[in-house]
Amino acid sequence: MLEIAVLGLLNESPMHGYELRKRLSGLLGTFRAFSYGSLYPTLRKLSEAGWIYDESPTEDTAASGRSRRGKRVYRLTADGKEHLAELLAEVGPDAFEEEGFGARLAFFAQTRSDIRLRILEGRRRRVEEQRDGMTSALTRTGQRVDRYTRELHQHGLEAVDREVRWLDELIEHERSDAPPRDR
Repeated sequence: MLEIAVLGLLNESPMHGYELRKRLSGLLGTFRAFSYGSLYPTLRKLSEAGWIYDESPTEDTAASGRSRRGKRVYRLTADGKEHLAELLAEVGPDAFEEEGFGARLAFFAQTRSDIRLRILEGRRRRVEEQRDGMTSALTRTGQRVDRYTRELHQHGLEAVDREVRWLDELIEHERSDAPPRDR
């Protein structure tokens, strides 16, 4: 998930580590907690694979005579662009889970329409399974839980129902916008 997010952001524009951290936090923060400690190992891994490169910083000499280190700017390579396209084209179970779906959704503009539709439909199935499990659990527990616990379960169920409706709207929109050959 982090790999897709980093490659996707660098595909939009080159950026230095601090800027990348801020953008990732804004992007992934709505979907999950983002660990800053995972960014630099991911950047190193992507660099070693040849998917990104960094422009090595140069030393600047300030007026005070002190040396100031420049920022490393990370850029996507041609192989990195191909790898990102491959990652975005993969439709597996991780694309339907909360974390994977959020990262995929953030880069839907870079994803083919038929892939977007498969991901949306897979996510809807996953959320509907969650809803069925929650409904079953709520029915089983029935009167055995206190009113507040029951309300909490009901609140969760309503949130899942909202997500299913939202996904239905996205799927309908995707189908109506798709050219005939992508449908």
